[in-house]
Amino acid sequence: MSEQYKDQLDSAEQLGLIEQEAYETAAQILQAAGLKKGELLVVGCSTSEVAGARIGTFSSPELAKAVFGGIYRAAKEAQVYLAAQCCEHLNRALILEEEAADKYGYEPVNVVPQPKAGGSFATAAYAAFTSPVAVEHIKAHAGIDIGDTLIGMHLKDVAVPVRIERKQIGEAHVVCARTRRKFIGGSRAVYDESLL
Repeated sequence: MSEQYKDQLDSAEQLGLIEQEAYETAAQILQAAGLKKGELLVVGCSTSEVAGARIGTFSSPELAKAVFGGIYRAAKEAQVYLAAQCCEHLNRALILEEEAADKYGYEPVNVVPQPKAGGSFATAAYAAFTSPVAVEHIKAHAGIDIGDTLIGMHLKDVAVPVRIERKQIGEAHVVCARTRRKFIGGSRAVYDESLL
């Protein structure tokens, strides 16, 4: 990890920059994916990777709050539901608003994420949501993977990679995806180009 970067993690200016990077990332994928009101955006985030460390080695509630704050602001502006993926210690369960779980028929489970058991990002989501619940699986319409946290298991079929302008949040690699409807019918089928 860059010592200079590590030293700046506590500064309000640096945390503000991280929050802005997260906001821009979310705004870009939401626009590119064309999510509609009430659809689901899944986000996995390693604050260790954001800080320039190896995943799972530098959990930071402060960084998580900044990243979550930026993404949540963009999600609320777009009127989409945000789902925060927990780490592998909670089998990549997700934290989302109870209203979203009810709408999509996801059964809540009983767990409260912690920085070292669920991850700092999911912990930040649990603290910020109005009525948070944990669920084991979702099928989101788009996603953001911050720090190679493997969100693919929570995306609808068919996932399509999306290149956005922002490639990193802090030191973490960012990968985004949207989903599209499946093609059926073979070589003679005709498809709606607007749904591609």
